[in-house]
Amino acid sequence: MKVSDLRGILQYVPRFREKIFVVALDGEVAASPNLGNLLLDLAVLRSLSIRVILVHGCGAQLLTLAKQRGVEVSSSDGTGVTDETTLKLAIEASHAVLQELMEGLAQVDLRAAYANVIIAHPAGILNGVDTLQTGRVERVDTATLQFFLNEGIIPVVPPLGFDGEGHTFRVNSDSMALEIAEAVRALKIIYLSHRGTLRLGDTMVRQLSVAETEEVLRKKRPQLEPSMVSKLEHAARACRSGIARVHLLDGTQNEALLSEIFSHEGIGTMVYSNEYQQMRRALKKDLRAIMALIRESVANAELVKRSRADLLATLDDYWLLEIDRNLAGCVAVHFYPGQETAELACLYISKSHEGKGYGRKLMSFAEQLAAKKGARHLLALSTQAYNFFQQKGGFTEVSADALPPERRRKWEASGRNSKIMRKDTALAPQAVPTTLPD
Repeated sequence: MKVSDLRGILQYVPRFREKIFVVALDGEVAASPNLGNLLLDLAVLRSLSIRVILVHGCGAQLLTLAKQRGVEVSSSDGTGVTDETTLKLAIEASHAVLQELMEGLAQVDLRAAYANVIIAHPAGILNGVDTLQTGRVERVDTATLQFFLNEGIIPVVPPLGFDGEGHTFRVNSDSMALEIAEAVRALKIIYLSHRGTLRLGDTMVRQLSVAETEEVLRKKRPQLEPSMVSKLEHAARACRSGIARVHLLDGTQNEALLSEIFSHEGIGTMVYSNEYQQMRRALKKDLRAIMALIRESVANAELVKRSRADLLATLDDYWLLEIDRNLAGCVAVHFYPGQETAELACLYISKSHEGKGYGRKLMSFAEQLAAKKGARHLLALSTQAYNFFQQKGGFTEVSADALPPERRRKWEASGRNSKIMRKDTALAPQAVPTTLPD
């Protein structure tokens, strides 16, 4: 691990300390060879004072038992109809998963306890069909959960609920994780399933807003596996109810949990309730971060050297790209009064975010900002990135005559011999987005 990687991880620790993560793993994950690694990852989270509630499913184990016994089950995931035979097998399968989890948690030196905290009632008759012993969460015993968490104990919650008369119900674990997270005001829900990352065609989807998630469900539902539909539906509901982030991960992949939580981009699919990527104006407190961000590029003569005083003098022209509240890039748009011309400057994306299209998005942002403020032409000067501006941004090379007089004097005095490029902006003023365009 590089020192820079460790610094990146440490950025998250103060934000996550003493917060609650609800981690929900499907039965397939509990049965996978990666379970031991996953539980070790939970130990890392606990060592950073992150509170964990573990919810598990048992669908894979239930189907295995049914095959061994030669019986059919009415439902394996806690939805639809749960008949008496299915309920008995679900209880047996759930206990087997619970036992394996408790043993595994003990092996990584974590204290854990079975948490009977779900008060359920019958799901009832849906679309004319009696769902029998299928349950729906009525209430979560948050006092018991908080007691365990305060004592440093990981509560392990099986996909079963009970009513006031002692009846047992099979409850969907995705739904249970959502209800628990809402009740304890968790910061995150993490759904771990087999092939848990969303793919649309050949594209792996890394981030989705709530609106985008609901759009995928409207348009792509028939193309998605039922498990993915369930997780996307519950993720959208969670974010609508105030959960900041919901992560969908392949729980059979080693280090998936830590790689997702402690990196800007992650390796799974994240559904978010607030802006994950945003542009904002630079503030005085950002000066040191901006200088650190562009330091290497300045050293390589890709960008003009800027002192703190230089940045401070034109600070109102700078905009910052933040990803999950971490600085990932910057751009400046300088305006020349009376010239109908603006200049795109100091466009830079951090090394860890290169190759993801953010440079083009920042160019688009700068163009929209220039048009909004009445600039008909957008200039860009570069010694090394001129191909990028021409091929990706639609700029064309022009002579020094295109520069405003004051800017031309600076260009001549610099001795950099930068190539000068220009692009005509959209003439109609546009709203400037605070989130990046797709």
